[in-house]
Amino acid sequence: MAKTSTRGAGTTTAAEQEIERLREELRRHEELYYVYDNPEISDADYDALMSRLQQLEAEHPELAAADSPTQRVGGRPAEGFEEYVHRRPMLSLDNSYNIEDLRAFDERVKRLADGRRLEYVAELKIDGLSISLHYEGGLLARGVTRGDGRRGEDVTQNVRTIRSIPLRLRDDVGGAAELPNIEVRGEAYLSRKTFERINAEREEAEEPRFANPRNAAAGTIRQLDPKIVDRRRLALFAYDVIGGDRKAFATHYEGLEWLERAGFQVSHKRLCPTIDEVIEFCNEMEARRDELEYEIDGVVVKVNSAALQEEFGATAKSPRWAIAYKYPARQATTQVLDIIVQVGRTGALTPVAVLAPVLVAGSTVARATLHNEDEIKRLGLLKGDWVLIEKSGDVIPKVIRVVESRRTGEEKRFKLPKACPVCGGVVSRPEGEVVSRCVAADCPAQLKARLLHFASRRAMRIEGLGDALADQFVQKRMVRDVAGLYDLTHEELVALERMAEKSASNLLAQIEASKERDLPQLVFGLGIRHVGERTAAILARQFRTLAGLGAATVEELDAVPEIGLTVAESVRDWFADEGNQALCERLRGKGVRTEMEANAGGAQTEAFAGLLFVLTGKLETMTRDEAAAIIEARGGRVTSSVSKKTTYVVAGEEAGSKLDKAQSLGVRVLDEAEFRELLAGSV
Repeated sequence: MAKTSTRGAGTTTAAEQEIERLREELRRHEELYYVYDNPEISDADYDALMSRLQQLEAEHPELAAADSPTQRVGGRPAEGFEEYVHRRPMLSLDNSYNIEDLRAFDERVKRLADGRRLEYVAELKIDGLSISLHYEGGLLARGVTRGDGRRGEDVTQNVRTIRSIPLRLRDDVGGAAELPNIEVRGEAYLSRKTFERINAEREEAEEPRFANPRNAAAGTIRQLDPKIVDRRRLALFAYDVIGGDRKAFATHYEGLEWLERAGFQVSHKRLCPTIDEVIEFCNEMEARRDELEYEIDGVVVKVNSAALQEEFGATAKSPRWAIAYKYPARQATTQVLDIIVQVGRTGALTPVAVLAPVLVAGSTVARATLHNEDEIKRLGLLKGDWVLIEKSGDVIPKVIRVVESRRTGEEKRFKLPKACPVCGGVVSRPEGEVVSRCVAADCPAQLKARLLHFASRRAMRIEGLGDALADQFVQKRMVRDVAGLYDLTHEELVALERMAEKSASNLLAQIEASKERDLPQLVFGLGIRHVGERTAAILARQFRTLAGLGAATVEELDAVPEIGLTVAESVRDWFADEGNQALCERLRGKGVRTEMEANAGGAQTEAFAGLLFVLTGKLETMTRDEAAAIIEARGGRVTSSVSKKTTYVVAGEEAGSKLDKAQSLGVRVLDEAEFRELLAGSV
């Protein structure tokens, strides 16, 4: 039993002292091992320290702390991830593939600098996925994926398992640590050694291997059980630090140095006064690429001055002050064992080369897309040919050319089938198009792909309907189109493989909830050719009902801004099909919303013109995406940060720092009920 001193001001128990000593010691050893790769003790000794700390914390629950090393993994598996709007967009970078592109970038930023001194920072481009880390009061409060750059997923529990991420910033590093809120951005990745271990374990468990470290890392961070994430052993290289709504330091390089002092792992970097020194760094690291313990696909080059970064700004997708120099795609020679045909949700037949497995850019490649029949003819490809393949951007395998000198005479010509390889339906290739399509409305391959698209997050958002379940629905003929999802019963679902009572109930609840999705989501979910998410929203807001959209002429559709003749004809053709008309009627009959929500715009689409909104917290009656769509439909704008220019902050449950900032600036805050009243009053 721990001895205690007489408690009073400034006194502590022996247990408190030992717990704090163990925490500090474990933090130091984690940093030595995971950040500097310089361990001082064995794994067994580390485990003994951790075990002792866990024992003491169990005996003294009143001494629990969120930043304790024991809290990296804990709690039950999550049921899903909530979306989070980034304070500053996480933009993608423009790519360059040769030295001339780098020099052209140098000329562009010199023109923007207009004679002012420039220098660059060159850093390795880690082949992983971007993560945003939010620290409040020095403690890790939230971890978010990049997502689409504007919205990511809150994966805080999983991020806490990454040992190279400090749960608490050091008190003695100064600079950015003195700000109340810090955002650190970095790249989560798997080392080559860890990636091979994971794939070996998956093979032993008779599970498919991951294609490459990047895919494995992306799949890992979205695991619902943090214990699985912990076993995978992700790591992170930090590459930027932001204080509030601005860069935390005067230069990018100062920020990288602060990150190292704060306990983060930072990749190879170099301060380069000229573009020639940037090029030297790029060439040097390419030569050392295979020596590294992790995969890289190039070098990121950034203007060093934070002030110039802010001044240069960004396009809609990429900052003007940074560029990614991509190393040449890696190539390999292998044999085409067969050519198979895959059928997509629009009926498109895509030939795929089945390859003798070969290692390219750190992953095993066994298939490569051949796009269409014309591409096969262009290549002069035969079944049995040896080919040169490459991974474009180190990701997508494709056939570059045929090695005709290795032909033996045993090779065979490929012909696209005249009947669908899945259902036997008629295959048609419209005049002027390169893609052949199965025209059978009941094709199982198309149905599976349609179900998955309909249930996807950006469409009807039916969580739990994945690949394996869609397979069973099709194979067992449980549904014949997407409307059939609304006929499924609890008894049918529990009879399926790996479907428990609770899972069946949850899926049915998700299907029922999808009936309330707004019209843009439904139009997108129908999978009309050429109609993406944004186009679906434009059409829904223009025509207001599914029936109205279905009755629109090509001329009326073409007259809608941003639509165009190709989309107009595709939409008209889809709704002209009798089977699709019947599908729309079935959806309407099942209670699926086929009209634009009453509060989602209306005729007065400029009711919110000039108003600036910020959304924070969780809304009960709609998602933040849906709320943003309603605001934008009425001419308002939604931004991710609160300022004096903000008109309203809409605050749901668990609203965070944006609510505090709004109150400090005197910005009007609306709860969800007030927001809905505002919507009702604007129609």
